[in-house]
Amino acid sequence: MTTFDDRADAFEKKFAHDQDLQFKATARRNKLLGLWAAAKLGKSGDAAEAYAKSVLMADFEEAGDDDVLRKVQADFTAGGVTVTDKELRQQMDALLAEAKKALMEGR
Repeated sequence: MTTFDDRADAFEKKFAHDQDLQFKATARRNKLLGLWAAAKLGKSGDAAEAYAKSVLMADFEEAGDDDVLRKVQADFTAGGVTVTDKELRQQMDALLAEAKKALMEGR
């Protein structure tokens, strides 16, 4: 194997690792977002965990974060909770940073 092949393999492995890390961070962020939203909706315990799981599952509807945003915002509207899209996106960004940090620390 040549040095070029070795470098190509290393880049492919790094890309796969980065994609895996991003998937895990996004999934963790969605669970944290679900728990945060559940608290705003007055849910706790098993109901909060179930809601967090539903937010996590909503992310599989389409690529990107819009499906999660729509789900949580619709639930907030139905529950009488007022949070703007901007505030919700800021919360999502903050929770993604928290999720990435936790993964990097091995938590």
